[in-house]
Amino acid sequence: MKGYKKIEELKVIPVVAIEKVEDTLPLMDALVKGGLPAAEITFRTSCASEAIKLAIEHYPDAYIGAGTVINKDQCEEAIRLGCKFIVSPGLSKEVAEVCKAHGIIYLPGCVTPTEIMEAISLGIKVIKFFPASNYGGLATIKALCAPFPQIMVMPTGGINEKNVMEYLAYKKIIGCGGSWMVKGTPEEIYNKTKEAVALIRGK
Repeated sequence: MKGYKKIEELKVIPVVAIEKVEDTLPLMDALVKGGLPAAEITFRTSCASEAIKLAIEHYPDAYIGAGTVINKDQCEEAIRLGCKFIVSPGLSKEVAEVCKAHGIIYLPGCVTPTEIMEAISLGIKVIKFFPASNYGGLATIKALCAPFPQIMVMPTGGINEKNVMEYLAYKKIIGCGGSWMVKGTPEEIYNKTKEAVALIRGK
């Protein structure tokens, strides 16, 4: 699916938990102007749906998806709002089925061989490795990829400006999810996003 190509192109997907809906547009503006027109807006807050709707309406060309999607209802709502990808902290068969029916890419959290085998059985080719730093980071990803050469990985959790390039250097990593650039004021987010883009593009 073309969504995977977008992740490969961007290399980093900002992971965002928006507490107040009025923070949505200043945040998205900082990311877009900083050179990273993307966001995984998580369903961790009460205003997540409203924030997703607002972000997609104002930035239709940005690569915006929903994160922390843990059930079918959240998934269907996110797709209805126009999300281009769906991310879960774990693997949900019902979410996978909804995404497949709608032709939307699904990145489920998988950290064990059993979870990866289940993902493969559902036709999933790219998994989210989360929380990456807690489950052994890059060393574990390399160990898991050995028996599963057909998968690609998007690590999330503990990724930052100090280790992102080490992750991205591994051939089985499609991109990384990170939140280090989305903390602070809009100006700080803009500056950190510019720095992140310069880092991952080698400029």
